[in-house]
Amino acid sequence: MNPFLLTTVCNQPPSRSIPGKKRYSQDCHTMDILFTSSFPVLCQDSRNYNLTTLCPENQKVNSTPPALVNPPAFGMSYFTMTLGALSNLTALGILVHSYACFRRRAKVPFLLLASALLLSDLAGHLITGALALHLHLERVKHHGAAVAVEPPQVYCKLFGACMVFFGLCPLLLGSAMAVERCIGITQPLLHPAVVTMTRVRLTVLLIAFTALTLAGLPLLNVGNYKPQFPGTWCFLPVNGPLSITDASLALAFSILGLVTLSVSVVSNIISGLKLLQARYKDRCVKSNAARRHGFVSSSSLHSLDVEMMTQLAVITVVSCVCWSPFLIYILISIDRFYKGIKRPVRQCEKLFLLALRLASWNQILDPWVYILLRRAVLRRVLQLLQPDRVVFTQSSYYRDSHRKQITSH
Repeated sequence: MNPFLLTTVCNQPPSRSIPGKKRYSQDCHTMDILFTSSFPVLCQDSRNYNLTTLCPENQKVNSTPPALVNPPAFGMSYFTMTLGALSNLTALGILVHSYACFRRRAKVPFLLLASALLLSDLAGHLITGALALHLHLERVKHHGAAVAVEPPQVYCKLFGACMVFFGLCPLLLGSAMAVERCIGITQPLLHPAVVTMTRVRLTVLLIAFTALTLAGLPLLNVGNYKPQFPGTWCFLPVNGPLSITDASLALAFSILGLVTLSVSVVSNIISGLKLLQARYKDRCVKSNAARRHGFVSSSSLHSLDVEMMTQLAVITVVSCVCWSPFLIYILISIDRFYKGIKRPVRQCEKLFLLALRLASWNQILDPWVYILLRRAVLRRVLQLLQPDRVVFTQSSYYRDSHRKQITSH
């Protein structure tokens, strides 16, 4: 999910003839600094619009529409969009090159899942950004940026469905990658029989179908998508009065996301502990062999295992940091709804917007994991940390090392 990041502008200057207007303008300006919206939202005359304004109902303004004082930060928004797109394309190129190098190895299922993850990030980054940009251009064209223009219902449903679909897909794919690596490291002999390319492709299709089903239910009038504060993006309603269907869909989205994050964390912990155990045993075997033969052998790291586990660990950390506030906020809001606890709606909407902005950075940070944490980069870093001890081998899995030990004895 990546709403087009632009700056919210409060444009109406304070007027001495209207009591309390100066204070309102200052509050609106403070809010805009802290909570930037996806598109410009200006406070100006709304008497000619059949829309809901962001300004107080009792506020009167001049009939002459004011000029823009602070233009929206288009440059930063376009930079973010371009950076995200180029990062995902670069990472996809790296994965394609890796697939050509390891076509017949057990790393291929991992590469396929990683490619699907980056494709979903790229598509979500561009599609949701394009939808948000279109909504912004419509506001500028109608000079109605002062009012919270609600998008058409069909448009809002499409926007919300894209947000849900491209939000769930990366989480589910990241969990599948963690499970695949856990099987490959803990059960290396069983891995080729269990994790086949056919099953991996079916897994990708099942993930896409699951996310599409949850995202498409409101399109079939099961639940609904509504504009979210400040009226520049659409999602499942989580604040204010909710229907049971809307609350259930939002709860399903939150629980499914949190479950996938938990599965990723647990799988990566198990895989990491298994790698540490394998390296400890490897050191003991080499140490005993060195005593018997009278030489000292440098310790070895299974480079591909280390590369994939490092990438997975960083992806899991990034996903947890970016997505946990958004998912936990939805869970808490639905829980308070069922308990009948009321909170200030505007304060909740601001927190929800901040959580969304944090979640949107996941699509930008994911590709940099594959760009920076490649085997060549890891080799350089480990050689700098342990120049006399670290030697990368060409073995791809833990089982390869054990097969060499068995044949040598």
